[in-house]
Amino acid sequence: MKKHIVCLGDSNTHGYCADPQDCADPVLARFNEEERWTKLLQKSLGEDYLVVEEGLSGRTTVFQDPLYEGLDALSYLWPCLKSHEPVSLLIVMLGTNDTKQRFGMNPYAIGLGMRRLVRKAAAIDCWGPGRRPNILIVAPPAIGEGVLTSPVAEEMGTTPPTCVEKSRQLPAEYRRVAEEAGCHFLDANTCGCEFNTIDFMHLTQKGHAALAEALAKLVPRLLTQEG
Repeated sequence: MKKHIVCLGDSNTHGYCADPQDCADPVLARFNEEERWTKLLQKSLGEDYLVVEEGLSGRTTVFQDPLYEGLDALSYLWPCLKSHEPVSLLIVMLGTNDTKQRFGMNPYAIGLGMRRLVRKAAAIDCWGPGRRPNILIVAPPAIGEGVLTSPVAEEMGTTPPTCVEKSRQLPAEYRRVAEEAGCHFLDANTCGCEFNTIDFMHLTQKGHAALAEALAKLVPRLLTQEG
């Protein structure tokens, strides 16, 4: 059986494209199978791996959105992982939506949300006989200042501390959580991930390629540690 890599994330995993000039299918507002980082990762890793896309726009770690149902990863985690078992590696890239003003969470609380999520993932019997949980926490790229005057400014909130400030502190919080929970860690801010200049929070086509390249180098090393 192929090694199953489950990629649990938000719109940057689903492949939302905010710039019609940057993607092949602008009417769909989504990067296609030749552009999304998940598909690029699959192509790089080859046929011995199965990269599973589990991206949902608006998804949070554990916080229930008062406006839209079903967006917290925590309540979806069990059926997600069980449906893809045996899971060789779970990649979690969440936290951008957690910085929205309506949730009222500071970076520390968002970190606690990630800790609760990965602890639950580790406790789910989905890893295969004799295998330990194998989880990679990816801190998403920090939101750009331009978001505060962008079309999504009201959605994200503009009252200090803003989503920009909070997102900049997430890597440190997630690194600490990864150490405490025994997870792997990657800071996407170190991978050259580029944001568009429309909403300043969604990856460009180049950004998807950069993230896929970084993960293609890291993932095989993490899978050699299975068992």
